[in-house]
Amino acid sequence: MNNQDNNFFGSGGIRPQQLMSLEGMASRIHEHSKRVIGNMIEYKELMMMYACAIKEIRTKFEILDTDFKVRYSRNPISNIKSRVKSTASIAKKLKRMGSAITVENIIENINDAAGVRVICSYVDDIYLLADALLKQEDVRLVEKKDYIASPKENGYRSLHLIVTVPVFFMDERREMRVEVQIRTIAMDFWASLEHQLKYKQAIDDEGEIVSQLRECAEIIAKTDCRMMAIREEIEKMKDTPTEDDVMLEKLSKFDINIT
Repeated sequence: MNNQDNNFFGSGGIRPQQLMSLEGMASRIHEHSKRVIGNMIEYKELMMMYACAIKEIRTKFEILDTDFKVRYSRNPISNIKSRVKSTASIAKKLKRMGSAITVENIIENINDAAGVRVICSYVDDIYLLADALLKQEDVRLVEKKDYIASPKENGYRSLHLIVTVPVFFMDERREMRVEVQIRTIAMDFWASLEHQLKYKQAIDDEGEIVSQLRECAEIIAKTDCRMMAIREEIEKMKDTPTEDDVMLEKLSKFDINIT
C-alpha cells in the first residue's frame, strides 16, 4: 500500500468499514424515500377516488331533483355542497382514534372522508330524497343517524347517511364510502352559525350561549314544521284538475328548463 493509500485510510481518512456503513445508510435512505413517495402517490389516488365518489352521489341527487321538478313542478333540493376531508382533519381524526396515518386506516376507519350535504326546503323532502337514494340498486346503506327525530344535546338536527357507491376507473371498480347529510335551509343556517361560534376563542358565559343556541334550534324546528304545514294547506286548496288541465300541464313540461 503506497503513502497515498495510507493517508486515505489512515488517521483523518475514511476506513473501509465506514465506507460500507455509509453506503448502507444511503441505500436505506433511498428505500425510505421510495416508500414515502409511494405512500404519497397512493394517498393522492385515494383522495381522487373520494372526489369521484362525490361526483357520483351529487349526480344521483341532481337527477332526483330534476325528476321531481318535471313531475311536480317543484325542486326539493335548494343546494348541494360537497368536500373531500382535508389531510389535516384526517390526520387529527386518526390520531384521536389511536391509529397510524396510513391509507389502509383511512379506508377502514374514516367514514366521512368524502362528504355531500343536501339542503332542502322542507322536512318531508329530507326523507323523500333519502328513501329515493337508498332505493337505488348500486347504493348500499352502511349507517344511518337521524338527528331530526333525535336531535343532539346542543339542538343540532340533520339526517346522516353513510353509504357506499361503485365508482368505475380505468382498470377497476371500487366501492367508495360517502357521508351524506340532508337538512333543511333553516337547519343548515343554524348549524353554520353554531359551528362559527363553537370555534371562537374565550367565550364569556359559554353555558348561557349554549342554552340560547339550543333555544334557537327549537324555534327553527317549529318554523320548519309550520312552513311544511302551510305548504300542505296550499296544496289542498288547489282545485282538482280536469283531464284538459292535466294534458296542458304535461305539455308545458316539454319546455321546462332542466339545467
